[in-house]
Amino acid sequence: MKIAVHAFDGISMFHLSVPTTVFAEVRSLGLDDSWQTTVWSAEPRVTTAEGMTLADLSGPDAARDADLLVFPSWHADLRPPGDEVATAIREAAGRGAQLAGLCLGAFPLVDSGLLDGRAVVTHWGAADRMSTRYPSVVVNADAIYVDHDDVLTSAGTASALDACLHIVRRELGSEAAATLARHLVVAPHRDGGQAQYISRPMPEPDGTGQLGATIEWALGNLDQRTDVEAMATHARMSKRNFSRRFTETTGSSPARWLLARRLDESRRLLERSDLPIDAVATRSGFGSVVTFRQRFVSAYGTTPTSYRRRFAVTVQE
Repeated sequence: MKIAVHAFDGISMFHLSVPTTVFAEVRSLGLDDSWQTTVWSAEPRVTTAEGMTLADLSGPDAARDADLLVFPSWHADLRPPGDEVATAIREAAGRGAQLAGLCLGAFPLVDSGLLDGRAVVTHWGAADRMSTRYPSVVVNADAIYVDHDDVLTSAGTASALDACLHIVRRELGSEAAATLARHLVVAPHRDGGQAQYISRPMPEPDGTGQLGATIEWALGNLDQRTDVEAMATHARMSKRNFSRRFTETTGSSPARWLLARRLDESRRLLERSDLPIDAVATRSGFGSVVTFRQRFVSAYGTTPTSYRRRFAVTVQE
């Protein structure tokens, strides 16, 4: 896959480094040797916000045959894209390439009209300005990323890591994404719908916080009839109080968190085992194989069987 990452005069090195590092590591770790990442700009000279001048950047031609066009940030004044950038976006969309706008990088994509009538996310500090300027889009101020398959947008700064790992997971499977996350020493998966920020940190499982221990317990019992009520009982809280505390702490409701973890486990089993689909459903904690298939298709747009066909790996003894 050919990936073209856009740079502009004044871009921060952190924003530029996230997609270039994540996608370059796919190749360096041997996860997929066909991934090639190029940094390009429509500007003759690019100096980062930190004062470093970037040399030997490609021009707009690099965007014309890219399979994935990434805008890792955007100008602080949120200006509309210039003609060459706007053309690159339209041409990429026209030939069926994927586009990603990370943090403020969502603005040039929204300006192009590609997201009219659809949900979009950007840094929470710019969400109101996006809503005012582009009333044709639905701004989700809380999510960390929103993926429409053809166009992905993400929230601020660190959320770009989650979005880029999500792209790797979508293209190469959760095993590849987990390998990459371990190498980068970051969390392997945060749901796109998880909140951009949380009110307080997650308590350590072995500390005094009740939620940490309950989360560890739930993860170890996904194949059981674990539900929100059972988690609340384990935490010695009322269901209402537990749900409130859990959402405040993690940014996700306990029911949504449980579903996401079960889906994670099902993908791991589909990739790493030859268990029948009904056994995968049971071990992942789904009540029936029908429910499992429905949830899986809703989450990933493909059936468990098709997912296994694409992402199954051979375990080396």
